[in-house]
Amino acid sequence: MDSIRSVVCWALTLVLFYSVCSNLQANAEPRWPLPEGIKSVEVNGYDMAYQEAGSGPHIVLVHGALTDYRIWTTLVPSFAKRFHVIAVSLRHYYPEKWDGTGNDFTFEQHADDVAALIKKLNLGPVHLLGHSRGGGVVVNVAKTHPEVIKTLILADPVGFESMLPNTPESQRLAQMTQDRIDTLRKNLASGNTELAAQVFVDSLNAPGAWATRTLAQRERLFDNLATAAQMGLAPATSCEQVAKFSFPILFLHGENSPKNFSAMSAAVRNCKPIAEPIVVPNAAHNMFIDNTPVFNAAVFGFLSHD
Repeated sequence: MDSIRSVVCWALTLVLFYSVCSNLQANAEPRWPLPEGIKSVEVNGYDMAYQEAGSGPHIVLVHGALTDYRIWTTLVPSFAKRFHVIAVSLRHYYPEKWDGTGNDFTFEQHADDVAALIKKLNLGPVHLLGHSRGGGVVVNVAKTHPEVIKTLILADPVGFESMLPNTPESQRLAQMTQDRIDTLRKNLASGNTELAAQVFVDSLNAPGAWATRTLAQRERLFDNLATAAQMGLAPATSCEQVAKFSFPILFLHGENSPKNFSAMSAAVRNCKPIAEPIVVPNAAHNMFIDNTPVFNAAVFGFLSHD
């Protein structure tokens, strides 16, 4: 009996030790200043920042290019009433002040980081929502770490360009993402960051969109401008890979989003029977900002059936 007690005590001590170590690691001092209320956790050797709010089922929000966790400002308060929300900042985005060097700014690395964060925080399978470039990141999570996903929500995601039909119009649409990146780099190389930002934002929304951006929205883009140097296309995704996705999938598009996004979701539906995408009216690429109530209602409706 004494030997059994000793084994039990030893096991409990070991569990407590690893729990304390994990908490210390999760709460270790980050390598750069964090805004008030923002947390970080070490994943794959990187201090990944995130905003946390609410309680309930877990939903993880993954931002797109030239932005960070702050893009979800209009969404988090409503989501936090129903969910435990984790809004991440991907590797090398704000609050890190990155210099644009290194070889770890990739879709694959970002996907591994998101999966590692979900596991590190013991969230279990989560509702995973990705926007634009972040959509490409979460699709790669789905391909490499499907065990962490309960549902997949894709708002104007990149990453399905290779699935578009081989027609002149489809190939023109497939080229739009690369053209947008090339134009951004060209404008940045000229030294006119204001022009670069304007053309990039307008190309994703509508002419004049940049002019309507608030000072905070503009600063958010400029805070992440160094990431533009290493922006690239997401790894190709095939019909065979999509067919293996075993979780519910929701696509959302803004009514005025660039047409390549809806063309890609149509190509995905040719591979796998999923629901028609929800089109958010009076909205463009940043649909959850342009029409927050409709976007939120669409996501809540989708998740209520899960």
